Amino acid sequence: MADTLTIRTAGIVTVQDLGRVGRSRYGLPANGAADQHSARVANVLCGNDERAPLLEITALDFACVPSSDILIAVTGAPADVTVEGTVRPQWEPVPVRAGETVRVTGIRRGLRVYLAVLGSFEADCLQGSCAPDTILGFGPTLRNGDELVLHAACPPIDHPFSRIPLFRLHAPVRPFPTTWTIDVTDGPDRTEFGDTGRRLFDAPFTVSPQSNHIGLRLRGEVPRRVTKGEVLSRGVPIGAIEVPAGDELLVLHRGRGVTAGYPVLAVVTATGLSDLGQVRPGQTIRFRHRTRDQAVIAHRSQRNAIGALRGRVRTAFDTLRIRAPVGS
Repeated sequence: MADTLTIRTAGIVTVQDLGRVGRSRYGLPANGAADQHSARVANVLCGNDERAPLLEITALDFACVPSSDILIAVTGAPADVTVEGTVRPQWEPVPVRAGETVRVTGIRRGLRVYLAVLGSFEADCLQGSCAPDTILGFGPTLRNGDELVLHAACPPIDHPFSRIPLFRLHAPVRPFPTTWTIDVTDGPDRTEFGDTGRRLFDAPFTVSPQSNHIGLRLRGEVPRRVTKGEVLSRGVPIGAIEVPAGDELLVLHRGRGVTAGYPVLAVVTATGLSDLGQVRPGQTIRFRHRTRDQAVIAHRSQRNAIGALRGRVRTAFDTLRIRAPVGS
């Protein structure tokens, strides 16, 4: 009989990975984890491939119980993480015994928490990804009592003295501020906004409750297009900041359609997109202009930090004789 992870308190939780890379030419949104940085780190902390399926827990409390001994990692927004009532750290591997209850409660200062399991678990795939797609009706939200089939177990691991944590891996944790600063580069239609384009950086914007994984709606002093003429439908990237008619900006996120017909003032950087995945409705954000070179350097720095973490994880796993998944 296969080992499983049983959902006890579902809240809002989905099985995610990093999305459908390269499928835009087929008209499919990328989807995937809204906070890609936190998702990558969670899997690396478990010795998994970065793209392995994991759980994305949004806003509400969550609980699960494994049928075998496992190793987990919880990243993302600050939250209270307990195993059988004992407080456990985020951004570090955590051993869990069979039958113990893992709880994630009190998610704060951000919107999403990620829970990875060593070896990951079985998940249905569409075009190479398990990421849900609400338009196609693929990958429903998990419910109480659902069971995920685990790919691997982990022998019991515990410090012999005083339950001192075994791992000090110094994962690249980023801050979760009250007001987010989101980095952007110039969009293809920047010149069409003239001097009003500066409004994007001069004042804060508030995230509307109508926001979701398809796009964030922002209220504030909206830039205005000063040129006339129709904007033809065309391909748009994830992170495009569109300026439709009205009093809101629209920032396209990972569930966005692949074409649109609004002018694109700016584009959120790769690191900024992970930050946007944690912004809560009602929170305030500010935009910060970056050149393409600055955006590339920031992205490489973040990826290099994850690469260095992977090396530390391998060393720790080898020392503790933890078998990492093949190909991780």
